[in-house]
Amino acid sequence: MLFDDKTFFQYKFPEPQYLGAKFIWLSWINKFIPKDIEVALDAFSGSQSVAYLFKQLGFTTLTNDFLNFNHQIGLSLIENSNTLLSNEDYNFLISNNQYELEKYKLIKQNFSNVFFNEEQADFLDKLRANIELLDNNYKKAIAITLVNRSLTRKVTMGHFAHTQAINYANDPERVKRNPNLARHLKDIIKDILPLYNQSIFDNGKDNKSYNENILDLLPKLNRLDLVYFDPPYCDSHADYQSFYHLLETYTEYWKEKKFINSIKRYEPKKYSGFDKKQEVIESLNQLFSSATEIPNWIISWNDRSYPNVKELETILKQYKDVQIESQAYLNGRGGKGSVAGSKEILFICKNHLSINLGSK
Repeated sequence: MLFDDKTFFQYKFPEPQYLGAKFIWLSWINKFIPKDIEVALDAFSGSQSVAYLFKQLGFTTLTNDFLNFNHQIGLSLIENSNTLLSNEDYNFLISNNQYELEKYKLIKQNFSNVFFNEEQADFLDKLRANIELLDNNYKKAIAITLVNRSLTRKVTMGHFAHTQAINYANDPERVKRNPNLARHLKDIIKDILPLYNQSIFDNGKDNKSYNENILDLLPKLNRLDLVYFDPPYCDSHADYQSFYHLLETYTEYWKEKKFINSIKRYEPKKYSGFDKKQEVIESLNQLFSSATEIPNWIISWNDRSYPNVKELETILKQYKDVQIESQAYLNGRGGKGSVAGSKEILFICKNHLSINLGSK
């Protein structure tokens, strides 16, 4: 990366533990980002690592994810420019405030002895009640982000699509490899709080985090120079709503959802449009049609996804000129699309070259 007085690489993004996160590919992706950009959108932001890169590059950064727990990261690290969560705020959050606790029993009632014991489930409910009493929406977002990141540290494999968390927390060999399995959540939160505070900065731009389906949001946005598309890799990655259902449940604090199966996933799921084979082609065409006025697209894909690389290239060529780059995964990071040997694909798309024949 080239550093200049308009970049902010002295700030560090807190490393995520998220299936499909592009954190490991940031230097590679950055090679293909035009540097004359003013406004950039990360349309499927997930962990927010690419949006954070845009912000470091000094762009006006718009970020979006249809899952609220990802949106909270965007509020904390992208839209927020100077609000921190203080030690006093932390002490308030873990206090035994009794404010409206009768309304905050969701985690204890549904997740006790699923991912953690009843005491820690009760602690999470009290913490959620206290978050609502914070005097600033960015502080609330940081607090939710810290809790959710701590939950992924505490649960083996960093996701919630299994029921072995309590067993692993009582296994000395596993705890030896990952002490967080047996630690109290309040201690994990305290450890990572400085990492998040230190990552918050002002790049001098009016950045914004959205929480919408991108098919609804994109037609509302104007004057974008670059959009980064990283949709779910249909048929090759994990189902994010199943793997991270607890984080969305904690963020939304659902009142109307049912909780089903052994992992207590919420039902019904939020509609995506990009995670089912029978819908994804139509959704991709709708997405690209809505983005035709944006001159630069970068699209992350995987060589084991549907549609395959050649099929997606054919679709994209209807809209832009296309350059394809690839990198191989050396280690598995979740889903058959990121096992060792599979390839991460970048489509770098620009406006079709116009040919001015002129008069001879």
